[in-house]
Amino acid sequence: MDIELSFIWAIIIAFAVLTYVMLDGFDLGIGILFPFADSEQDKSVMMNSIAPVWDGNETWLVLGGGGLFAVFPLAYAVIMPALYMPITLMLLALIFRGVAFEYRWRTVSWKPVWDAAFFGGSIVAAFTQGIALGAMVQGIKVVDRAYAGGWWDWLTPFSILTGFAVIVGYGLLGSTWLILKTEGELQSKMRGYAKWLGIGTLGFLGLVSILTPFQDAAYFQRWFSLPGSIFSVLVPSLVGLCTWLLFTGLKNKKEIQPFLASLSLFILSFIGIVISFYPNIVPPSLTIVEAAAPDSSLKFTLAGTIFLVPLILIYTAYSYWVFRGKVNPDEGYH
Repeated sequence: MDIELSFIWAIIIAFAVLTYVMLDGFDLGIGILFPFADSEQDKSVMMNSIAPVWDGNETWLVLGGGGLFAVFPLAYAVIMPALYMPITLMLLALIFRGVAFEYRWRTVSWKPVWDAAFFGGSIVAAFTQGIALGAMVQGIKVVDRAYAGGWWDWLTPFSILTGFAVIVGYGLLGSTWLILKTEGELQSKMRGYAKWLGIGTLGFLGLVSILTPFQDAAYFQRWFSLPGSIFSVLVPSLVGLCTWLLFTGLKNKKEIQPFLASLSLFILSFIGIVISFYPNIVPPSLTIVEAAAPDSSLKFTLAGTIFLVPLILIYTAYSYWVFRGKVNPDEGYH
């Protein structure tokens, strides 16, 4: 029963992390693109496009981190000291970004400062998330159920590469979101940005995919022996399909198709990471079963989560439905 419950919880945590990346990814992308707005009105429209949902998007980060602490305490105890610096910087960046979001509407003389904070918080949050991902992929050293690596083990050329990959990928999500939510010159400009950000995202995705199997011999085995070799053909094929949908959508001036194609690229990338990691929750050696809390704790927390997660999903879907459609430049958060 332990194995079954820990597996269920691993799916829940993975779902929360993926949902956070998809939802908060595009609003971090708005911040990354913020300095490229041509006018104060364009900046207002960009911020108003995410104003009703940005703080709700971060609910999934809380669920993922809190869930990890509650049901995989050993994994949490290993990951936190290994990634203490990038995680701390990410949280500080998200705080600065949130404060800037609120205060830029309430000042004139300080608005450039808060604009810079919004951009800086967004890009630092994206970069540190990519750094953390790269550090996880390259593996965390565990000895006697504790972190045994150094203070700077997370900072490597590979983790820096994944950091920049996430920045570009979030920029793609942000640009395609603005194609969906805006009109006129801003929409046209974002369509042009999305083309180049799409090329950059695919370039980084290809480079990271090539380098990942070399981070650990187990990754090679999972991807190039059955049943993993099936995914070695299937996942790149689906990436190719999403690429076609992205660029044809941009060329034909579709609005929702590029955004959905961009989200699908992130989903496929996440599936690739899951295939590389499984059955470990902290590669290369800490498995899902080993890191799980006692069976009684898993049952207790699962009972509440079965009620909570659908409630959050319903609220999230309702908020997006209520604020569907184009952003009116003359109305919004301010």
